[in-house]
Amino acid sequence: LARSEEDFTFVSPVVKYLLFFFNTLFWIISLVLMSIGVYARITKHETAMACLTMDPSVLLMAVGILMFLITFCGCVGSLRENICLLQTFCICLTVIFLLQLTSGVLGFVFSDKVRHKVTKMINNAIEHYRDDLDLQNLIDFGQKEFACCGGISYLDWSQNVYFNCSTENPSRERCSVPFSCCLISKDENVINTMCGHGMQELDYVQAGIFINTNGCIDKLVNWIHSNLFVLGGLALGLAIPQLVGIMLSQVLINQIQDQIKLQDYNLQHHTDLWS
Repeated sequence: LARSEEDFTFVSPVVKYLLFFFNTLFWIISLVLMSIGVYARITKHETAMACLTMDPSVLLMAVGILMFLITFCGCVGSLRENICLLQTFCICLTVIFLLQLTSGVLGFVFSDKVRHKVTKMINNAIEHYRDDLDLQNLIDFGQKEFACCGGISYLDWSQNVYFNCSTENPSRERCSVPFSCCLISKDENVINTMCGHGMQELDYVQAGIFINTNGCIDKLVNWIHSNLFVLGGLALGLAIPQLVGIMLSQVLINQIQDQIKLQDYNLQHHTDLWS
């Protein structure tokens, strides 16, 4: 009977190893993110997408390192039943979840300021369109995908030194827009890659025959409004693993604390018997 009391534990192996494997999965994901970020940074000789808020490769490395440290605390903390590491893991996940929730609420409340920030970022990207191949491909993909051109309108491309419409501009692309702005018919056998040439010299009606004249910002806003359920599901999909991690770590912490209390009680009980 005494032996069975000593073997009893409040710590559930299911909770312990479920939390361990949960953290191991995201620990592996963090290593993959760091590897991709490092590889992208090494293979990029110039500053990749310097006009954006943050270089995507640096962002991947930062997210990967943060995930690595947090999941390391979760892995070791659950395996070693270390309350300090588990509390660090739980607090970090809680803070990240609250920051994401706050960002979403602030983005919704201050949507005008967010729109202004996005507009500024797109205009900055337009200015550096020819400076970085990755940025160029990203803009072309966005303009093709959303059937748009420029930030607010196709005339925004005059902000780029190559597409600027001033008479002093010696570029062969003067007053043009990128090929990704063009209206391409599926029936065309031969695609005219110079279809955007001189489009800024035309008015909206005339240019609309050859290119998409509407800006990408309005198209992006309309896309977000029409896909709110999808975006909400994505946000929920990101939040659920965090909430599960918080719940499992808190349950395990409580179980470990109960086990410590039991051990202290047994130790005191045995000491009383000897005395």
